[in-house]
Amino acid sequence: MRIALTLSFLLALPAYAQTATEAVAPEGATGLATEATAPVTSDTWMVAAANPLAVEAGADVLRAGGSAADAMIAVQAVLGLVEPQSSGLGGGAFLVWYDAASGEITTLDGRETAPMAATPTLFQDETGAPLGFFDAVVGGLSVGTPGTPMLLEEAHRRWGTANWSGLFDAAITLADEGFPTSLRLAMLVAEDAERLATSEATAAYFLPNGQPLQKGETLRNPAYADTLRAMAADGAAAFYSGEIAEGIVAAVRDAALPGLLSLDDLSAYQVKERDAVCAPYRGAEVCGMGPPSSGGLTVGQILGMLEPYDIAAMGPDSAEAWRLIGDASRLAFADRGRYMADSDFVPVPTAGLLNPAYLAERATLLQGDDSLPEVSAGTPPWDHAMLLADDRSIELPSTSQISIVDAAGNALSMTTTIENGFGSRVMAPGGFLLNNELTDFSFATQDDGVPIANRVEPGKRPRSSMAPTIVLRDGAPILVVGSPGGSRIIGYVAKTIVAYMDWGMDVQAAVAMPHLVNRFGTYDVEAGTSAEGLTEPLTALGYEVNARDLNSGLHAIALDENGLSGGADPRREGIAIGE
Repeated sequence: MRIALTLSFLLALPAYAQTATEAVAPEGATGLATEATAPVTSDTWMVAAANPLAVEAGADVLRAGGSAADAMIAVQAVLGLVEPQSSGLGGGAFLVWYDAASGEITTLDGRETAPMAATPTLFQDETGAPLGFFDAVVGGLSVGTPGTPMLLEEAHRRWGTANWSGLFDAAITLADEGFPTSLRLAMLVAEDAERLATSEATAAYFLPNGQPLQKGETLRNPAYADTLRAMAADGAAAFYSGEIAEGIVAAVRDAALPGLLSLDDLSAYQVKERDAVCAPYRGAEVCGMGPPSSGGLTVGQILGMLEPYDIAAMGPDSAEAWRLIGDASRLAFADRGRYMADSDFVPVPTAGLLNPAYLAERATLLQGDDSLPEVSAGTPPWDHAMLLADDRSIELPSTSQISIVDAAGNALSMTTTIENGFGSRVMAPGGFLLNNELTDFSFATQDDGVPIANRVEPGKRPRSSMAPTIVLRDGAPILVVGSPGGSRIIGYVAKTIVAYMDWGMDVQAAVAMPHLVNRFGTYDVEAGTSAEGLTEPLTALGYEVNARDLNSGLHAIALDENGLSGGADPRREGIAIGE
């Protein structure tokens, strides 16, 4: 077995890496490399995700001959326990699947939906003014209908080979017997203690005796174990009806800021198969999620605008390369804000946004020597007319990425979330946190009478930036990648693809490479890394530059003639395992 362990927020913090390794390394692990200077390699299968206990659960499934879909279920079940701030049964996910037998890409939408009682003014006060972000987040009002449990079942129905009930065994055992609180979880609980204290059940779990959980403290969750037992026995139906569903609705409606979720919303929820969004780049196809995710489209637009430029010759230390990447991102984000939303409710010019002629036209805007002074949405080809205003939604990060390739050659990329860190801060009686996904909608509904595409509507799915991605060459996968990080996910994923395909980095180096992200004009450079060395040249090009922590959670698997290689983000506590 080969394992890469990457357990620091930044490579500049080796003490944290060492401490965290001691706390969460899986029993019997060999070949641990806390700085993850080289990728993991394997000839057969690989799994990369955000916590060693979760990855080991998935690895056990793959060792026993299970599929990538089977392993994902085991990983997600454990992540919801050991990394509850990021994802879980109370949230949603997008899944991209490559089928080795057919060569087809399938995408599944397990995004949360707005309650049927929701109105476009859900997050406005009595005067029509938008609520403050955290005023809307904390409590039941922000909770959408969870999609993750049904997504797990649908993935297993389509691609599972192992017994469904056994896929929850590792998570049930950990929930019953307890697991050591990781340093990352302890730190995040301490940072968010005031908001966690707003719910009695949430406070009892994360703030026992009024004090935040401590690193290494044994944490048990028997209620979560019971929920998983019910799902193991009766499938997703156990979650969307009966005692578990009633507990979810009661928690939402009894919260300090009551929400609108109902039993009817839960029973009506459906996972949807969507058309994959694929964009050409350097002779490959970059495939991801379409609407209601903006991830696949925006990543595809960025890469499409970079296609005419020789990024490879410029290299990763070139301010000119980052000028092109940054302004391509700004142009793509302008289109994102204008056009992208749930296509079941709002017409989206999906084909037009990736139209080669349109992207070539947009790419000509990058031909100057300085940063673009202004950026606005373009006019992509439409199959009909539509007038929309620019979006005003806020998307803050807390999410998780699972990347898996199984022994049969199937590949899975899934980004899974409860939206903000600890979601709505409302814990259901079943032992899991509920999402605050509805705050991914625009709080404003219109701009001077022109509707905003991503406004709240009953049953609608809020726009997301999640970008689970599989890159194909000659019809076969060469890279499986994705990340958490709010709207910066798009930049993290695009950067990793460029680093791997243009700059020839191995998958671990591409994942770990310092971040530079530009969405709306300000260039964020990753503090404490070599990216700060580009501050002066980027400023000279006309950018406002901001050094800050950019805490991605990229997990990636590369496939080539030599087999599989995996990378895990050194900024978090994830690992990759392959055999």
